[in-house]
Amino acid sequence: MIRDPESFRILVGTVERFARDKLVPREREVTDADAIPDDIVAEMRRLGLFGLTIPEDYGGLGLTMEEEVLVNFAMCQASIVFRSYFGTNTGIGSMGIVIDGTDAQKKKYLPRLATGELIGSFALTEPGSGSDAGSLTTSARREGDRYVLNGAKRYITNAPQAGVFTVMARTDPKTRDASGVSAFIVERDTPGLTVGQPDRKMGQRGAHTADVIFENVAVPAENLIGGREGVGFKTAMKVLDKARLNIAAVAIGAATRLLNDSVAYALERKQFGQPIGEFQLVQAMLADSQTELYAARSMTLDAARRRDEGQSITLEASCCKLYATEMVGRVADRAVQIHGGAGYMQEYAVERFFRDVRLLRLYEGTSQIQQLVIARQMLRATRGR
Repeated sequence: MIRDPESFRILVGTVERFARDKLVPREREVTDADAIPDDIVAEMRRLGLFGLTIPEDYGGLGLTMEEEVLVNFAMCQASIVFRSYFGTNTGIGSMGIVIDGTDAQKKKYLPRLATGELIGSFALTEPGSGSDAGSLTTSARREGDRYVLNGAKRYITNAPQAGVFTVMARTDPKTRDASGVSAFIVERDTPGLTVGQPDRKMGQRGAHTADVIFENVAVPAENLIGGREGVGFKTAMKVLDKARLNIAAVAIGAATRLLNDSVAYALERKQFGQPIGEFQLVQAMLADSQTELYAARSMTLDAARRRDEGQSITLEASCCKLYATEMVGRVADRAVQIHGGAGYMQEYAVERFFRDVRLLRLYEGTSQIQQLVIARQMLRATRGR
């Protein structure tokens, strides 16, 4: 759903130029420093990237799902760590409030998330609870007009920078499934909340994750998202449907960059007196990558349009996330192969992308979890006929 084609064309063009002219030249700098420079963050704020999906009533651009994935296609042709910095504000760090928050919660937090003044983060995963999110043990005990949270969260994206967390915690200790889970807005400076040291990861240097610890953290009852207990897991699943489409879009943007770099190298690099792109086995790798990229792009746009039409896309979002993230892994592997020995060297971007995109098959639900979601949705639909 493109609401204003001309304005949207200008936005995508601006993002493409920003990625190409400002971000790509500084990818190595970000990797070496393990940090995104302050001037780049300031430019992201100026361009409104932190508020892409936050409703216009709260200072954002209010992009539709289709518009959002198209922006991500453009943005992620630069290192995907740049998008990760504002991605929690446009996705999992704000969407719980956007989708299920009260009017007061939206007014208090969304305008500051839209400007990037506040970085949002989504705290669901725990040391003993990842894909089985319904088994989480972080507790929230009601005491008068507040809840007291205790527990630990792990691998939380943007936790080191976050000013506010959407936290999933168990409000009904008698349950052992998702029915007793509630969602809370927890501010960074709340006593008892501590953030661990940034994790040391295989890739995506410059995009940070860390543990978040809650020790008798008192949260006002008014910060219970939606003002209702026991629906936090439903909120999380709504957020993750959207997030999975976005991760698919990130994979598609990265695959586009990898393939463009591979084509350029195949034309430049010569062996046996001709560019290696003239050899049919290299052409086969390029063709396979282009075909898979086209398929992933098409299915992701289709799912995005379905969501904009108000359809449930749980199955389609998982299909997109599964296929696109596996696809970019294959494209990255072929890109290294096409580059030969150069592809194993840090001088070329394909080496970094090869490591960076590996994470896409893990977070927001592993590939194996997506398979389970898809199959269960199919079985449920058939039983319901």
